[in-house]
Amino acid sequence: MGMTMAEKIIAQHAGLPQVFAGQYVDAKVDLLMAGDACAELYDVFRTVGISEVWDPLKVIGLVDHEVPASTVLAAEQDKLRRAFVNEFGLKHWYDVGRGGICHQVLPEKGHVVPGSLIVGCDSHTTSYGAFNAAGTGIPVVEAYWVAAKGSLWFRVPETILFEITGEMPPYVMGKDVALYIAGTYGTDFANYKSIEFTGEGVHKMSLSSRWTIANMGV
Repeated sequence: MGMTMAEKIIAQHAGLPQVFAGQYVDAKVDLLMAGDACAELYDVFRTVGISEVWDPLKVIGLVDHEVPASTVLAAEQDKLRRAFVNEFGLKHWYDVGRGGICHQVLPEKGHVVPGSLIVGCDSHTTSYGAFNAAGTGIPVVEAYWVAAKGSLWFRVPETILFEITGEMPPYVMGKDVALYIAGTYGTDFANYKSIEFTGEGVHKMSLSSRWTIANMGV
């Protein structure tokens, strides 16, 4: 039996010919969407004494959730984010006025490509599945390691396949598909699993609808 899309991507990044659901592997990642967590990364890197990030091209920083800063604390966090970017030489930094919602910015700026393994400090990193990339959110405590080493351990997920048939009628969009699935099967039936979507219904969807389904996959 062949591997699922998630298994293929993880196997490639783990340097293995094949992986199986439930297997633990150490895999190299292509991209860390550090986002707002750049402030926390800066604090830890200074405290621990880490002198460089693993790849300044692959750690992406941006200001997302509170733009512009509405409190003194938020403004201080922005200062730390900019300090992290400047001191560690990040090549891609999307500040206020240049960025936006992180999961919209990365694909639009060309950072997300098919076959990539991407981790991000936001649960909706699953969004990149719309581009046939494997994306998952991680907590900041794991992002410290990724930012310094460029790898992370994973448990190869089981995969659930949805075949979408037919064509969506007018005014029905990817959001409705995702809500229908969540309403039918619950919001936790796919915990630590990969979901793949196939079928003529998927091929006829707009990119924005596929993107929305992937975003809501979390």
